[in-house]
Amino acid sequence: MIKKLDNSNEDISKQIYYIFQNAYKVEAKLIGTLHFPPLSRTVKDVQISKSVFYGFRESDKLAGVIEIVFKDNQLNIHSLTVEPRYFKKGIAGKLIAFVLEKYDCSRAIVETAVVNTPAINLYMKYGFVEYKRWIPSHGIEKLALSIEYGSANH
Repeated sequence: MIKKLDNSNEDISKQIYYIFQNAYKVEAKLIGTLHFPPLSRTVKDVQISKSVFYGFRESDKLAGVIEIVFKDNQLNIHSLTVEPRYFKKGIAGKLIAFVLEKYDCSRAIVETAVVNTPAINLYMKYGFVEYKRWIPSHGIEKLALSIEYGSANH
């Protein structure tokens, strides 16, 4: 159900972009902003990204995407999006669990808007805890969450 996506493939990058646009429009509304930075990403931005993308398919349709960067034993979740018609089916949680299991990391981190309570609650369900808050130049207050792992595998 979850497979690595070749974002350099134009068709795949268009599918990822489509999910990003639909999911981030819902998030922008939740946050209460018209100028939500993730909505400015283009198909080309997705296509040339050095991130790793994994997709969850349902009935052969791409239903969810997680975008990660794994570097220096740290897993950074850059985006986690689900096509709105597939909301409330546990897809986001399956994608989180998948990358946390796949990558043996000492730390996993993610950022989201402070008002994005559904995302915060979801990450906390998987063991993430808040470690900082700030207001970037775009003005949407954010928080960062992380999981720290000891020397033992998780």
